[in-house]
Amino acid sequence: MGIIAALVIGAIAGWLAGVIVRGAGFGLIGNIVIGILGALVAGWILPRLGVMLAAGTLGQILDATIGAVIILVILSLVRRA
Repeated sequence: MGIIAALVIGAIAGWLAGVIVRGAGFGLIGNIVIGILGALVAGWILPRLGVMLAAGTLGQILDATIGAVIILVILSLVRRA
């Protein structure tokens, strides 16, 4: 059940990040991967910044979305270079 939840949260977070960073979507599988990687990035960065978001599924989606946006912004900067 945990893997399915991670995939769903990753898909939602990746889609939201693709909407926030316009033109940076990677399709369903790409969005899931970006969302899961975003959750890892946010899990590493946000505690170091002292940022605590809501707990539960909503908090996980917000964390993963923030991390995914960070990844997409970095990828868009690399693409331009």
